[in-house]
Amino acid sequence: MTRRTVLQAAATAAATAGAAALASGCGASGRHSAVSAKATAPATTPPAAPSTAASPTTASPTTASPRLPAQITHGPLTRPQVALTFHGQGEPALATALLAEAERAGARLTVMAVGDWLDAYPQLARRVLNGGHELGNHTQTHGDIAAMSAAGAYAEIAGCADRLRRLTGSPGRWFRPSRARLATPTVQRAARRAGYPHCLSYDVDSLDYTDPGEHAVRDNVLRQVRAGSVVSLHLGHPGTVAALPALLDGLRGRGLRAVTTTELLT
Repeated sequence: MTRRTVLQAAATAAATAGAAALASGCGASGRHSAVSAKATAPATTPPAAPSTAASPTTASPTTASPRLPAQITHGPLTRPQVALTFHGQGEPALATALLAEAERAGARLTVMAVGDWLDAYPQLARRVLNGGHELGNHTQTHGDIAAMSAAGAYAEIAGCADRLRRLTGSPGRWFRPSRARLATPTVQRAARRAGYPHCLSYDVDSLDYTDPGEHAVRDNVLRQVRAGSVVSLHLGHPGTVAALPALLDGLRGRGLRAVTTTELLT
């Protein structure tokens, strides 16, 4: 079987197993659906011990960078780099297939993980980092954070930070609000209190959460992307897995390299 056939088979199998219950995404207005990933059985593989080695994926999020705005939509426009950021929910088979394809192509991704997804599949946190990718915070339950009180927003951010810290030794460097493209002032204050001085947005929306098909996902990104772009994508969608090889080929054809968010911004 060709690599493309293997990817499509993995995506189809995972979708059949439970994509309807586990898929997550954004609405046309930029807000996400509030479907949370639920485990069908307890994870049997315990997470690896936290790494103590310093690296971009374990950098402390507590120090603000004076060069970066409180709300980030893209990186430097002068570097031939982009950050492919994935909202982290969904079927583990889809996530691992996507990570493996990125690694074969030499690409590094950023997974903005949902805390209850990490509760359901704790082994995936270390799997992401072991592949050279980066983990960030996408709230604990993926609720409508813009509609929450200050205390509620803080609890969502701090809850996910705690999961990341327990599983990896670090809460990650970046926070992205759930069900919203931009963080409100209330959410920005809650994020700073939780240790995230910068909220990560994006300037390219793949619209993959609408399941438009692999060609549409690829075209949506390549039509908008530029040097320094932060691209919004999602785990848990078969079309995204199938689109990734051609998407990475398209980026390479433009001289652009997929790197972690930390590498893009520092």
